Amino acid sequence: MHSLHDFRLVALAFVVAVGVAPAAPDPPVFKVTEDGDRIRIAGNALEASIKKKGYVSGVEAGSLLDTKTGARDLGFGLDIVDWVMEPGSDEAYRDKLPGDLPYVFDNLYHGKRAKRCIEGPQICTQAKELKPTVVYGKDFVAVKQNHPYTLAAPGKKTGSKWEQTIVFPAGKRYFVSADKITAANASDAMFLRIDMPGHIKHKGGDTFSEVYLSYHGTVAPKEFEKDFAPDEKFLYARDDKKVPKRIIRAYHIRDPKTGKDGPWLAGMTIDGSSVYEAWCHQRGYVCMIEEIGGRAVKAGDTFGAAFIVGYFDSVEEMEKVYDEFAGNQGLEVSEKGWKLKTAP
Repeated sequence: MHSLHDFRLVALAFVVAVGVAPAAPDPPVFKVTEDGDRIRIAGNALEASIKKKGYVSGVEAGSLLDTKTGARDLGFGLDIVDWVMEPGSDEAYRDKLPGDLPYVFDNLYHGKRAKRCIEGPQICTQAKELKPTVVYGKDFVAVKQNHPYTLAAPGKKTGSKWEQTIVFPAGKRYFVSADKITAANASDAMFLRIDMPGHIKHKGGDTFSEVYLSYHGTVAPKEFEKDFAPDEKFLYARDDKKVPKRIIRAYHIRDPKTGKDGPWLAGMTIDGSSVYEAWCHQRGYVCMIEEIGGRAVKAGDTFGAAFIVGYFDSVEEMEKVYDEFAGNQGLEVSEKGWKLKTAP
């Protein structure tokens, strides 16, 4: 009686005798390289890098390449992260605030709306170093990173945790991301400040032909010729009775040498109720800050938002992708796959 092992030997001998080679494995959908400074991700549709040191969080400035058109993002990075904040002034105890927590408003940078930092430091400029990890899947690659907040305002604890997950699906011109806070403190209206999608560097509107804000409409470059405060024009402030169907913030890239339009770069918060405030103002560049949360939390609670960020050929295409993912606030990933969630 022949054993299973004997049959395997016969089969192997046949393969060798007739010269039939085993099937080659599928080529990887992404090329990922990593050094001490950054993680580089290259796919057929999109390329990007994630910095480990220096100006950290999100996708590195200028690294998001649309292979279809050759376009790159125009700002200081995408889905970049700042402080944990709440409404109200810190003036009464500003001299006691550590590090970069003092927050001065009533100016062109921050507008007149009173806000204060609960915890810091500002992740992008002051965390200095993160330790992102890569997750490899069959048809995607993902990066996960986190950082505890180590500074706190008087009467507040340190230790809130920021977590970010970024997924690059194979063949897509966009990435999916989510930011989540696990709060160490209670607040009547805690929010996280981020850049969404990112800022726009320009000289007299030479790098973009229009901005699209789903809650406002299109905005011409001439509107950004002079600096103005966030609450002067184009401010979005949430009204729970009138949350827009979509929160899409995008700019239409233009080649400053030829004047020719390229693709849109959009940042879409796929549960509009997650957005507390969103700015689109001029401060030497077009500043597209977004604040997520802005609701009451207790110590130990979590809040956050999920996003689609990347390149599109039209507003209609953005809306179609938005509606495919709408209603989600969180993102999970493992080697087996990734999925969006309705909760952070």
